[in-house]
Amino acid sequence: MVQVCLNGPRGSTDGAMVPLTPQEMAESAAQAVASGATDIHIHPKTPCGHDSLSPRVLAPTLEAIRARVRVPVGVTTGAWAEPDPAARLARVRSWSVLPDHASVNWHEEGAEEIAAALLDLGVGVEAGIWSGTDAAARFAHSPLGPRVLRVLAEVTDTSADTAEATARALLADLGPAHGRPVLLHGEDGGAWPVLRLAGRLGLAARIGLEDTLLLPDGERASSNAQLVAEALSQYGCAQRSS
Repeated sequence: MVQVCLNGPRGSTDGAMVPLTPQEMAESAAQAVASGATDIHIHPKTPCGHDSLSPRVLAPTLEAIRARVRVPVGVTTGAWAEPDPAARLARVRSWSVLPDHASVNWHEEGAEEIAAALLDLGVGVEAGIWSGTDAAARFAHSPLGPRVLRVLAEVTDTSADTAEATARALLADLGPAHGRPVLLHGEDGGAWPVLRLAGRLGLAARIGLEDTLLLPDGERASSNAQLVAEALSQYGCAQRSS
């Protein structure tokens, strides 16, 4: 499985290829799925380009994407979109159009409550376990752990030289991860080394303009679809060499 992360917290200053509106995200999603992505992760945006958990922002974004593709679509619940934990929880509970899954960063205040609310709504939970945080230890003791859809092992080390080692340490910290599937991904300079490691280990992976703006050769990517096509090539080569 290769999930495409269409935009993340990036904005217009990162380039015109980053999709920000519902229509742009729908078109980018369709192209990425045509290139082989089997799952989608998005950050719905306000007209000003800010991440938002508002149902008025979420609903039209999901509807636009689902009109173009038939794969699962997930969203962020990151604290940067709504810093107050109580307000963030209220936002999630107010959703009228539901994503297939939503990522919950386990190191953030209120993570357990957000995850429980999502599960009550019938939304799958991707447990975001970031390197450099205490998320793995928190998740190991979480009663919700066995109920999550998958674990997102997120390597925040952006160095191409050390990201793989950081990824291996994060996976060791996760241990059995309550028996849930693990999706391993990196970011910026660490994105491609970590993706290749995921291929060698047989883990699900993620790529897209949220994680990196560059192709493995350092050239700027023109689209999410181009990143997905390259990721599948790199992932497959890594699997065959393992």
